[in-house]
Amino acid sequence: MAKTNPGQLMKEFRQELSKVTWPTRKETLVTTGMVFVMVTLTATFFFLVDLVLNQGVKLVLGLGG
Repeated sequence: MAKTNPGQLMKEFRQELSKVTWPTRKETLVTTGMVFVMVTLTATFFFLVDLVLNQGVKLVLGLGG
């Protein structure tokens, strides 16, 4: 692997950084909101599955009230 001096490295770094497309504030807020919605839906789903499985195990093992 060829060695690059620090000046060349910084030049290449700036070139690559200029190619980055940064999201707008609106895009960031929308995607953040979607993440919160999906996390909430997923947590609710697994809570309900856990509740059903818990009741099923209690019923099978005769521990239910």
